[in-house]
Amino acid sequence: MSIAAHKIRTNVYLDSDIKNKAQEILKQYGIGLSDAFNIFLAQTVFEKGIPFEIKIPNEETKQTIQDARNGINMSKISLEDLKKQNNA
Repeated sequence: MSIAAHKIRTNVYLDSDIKNKAQEILKQYGIGLSDAFNIFLAQTVFEKGIPFEIKIPNEETKQTIQDARNGINMSKISLEDLKKQNNA
């Protein structure tokens, strides 16, 4: 299967911050956003589905995510404190 066999132009709506961050990462691999999308689509066809696992969080995980976003049950900890806990 050849990705470059026939190309068409399409439009997608992306989160601009995520797009910019992804482009910086992809640049390290020497590929652009179009190449990355083509790789994703080729893998989707090859796998006959999304080429990575997508998990739907359970209710406890959803609540924990929401709490974290709202700053609930969060505390600041320094790297030094983490190292001390790890060595204990």
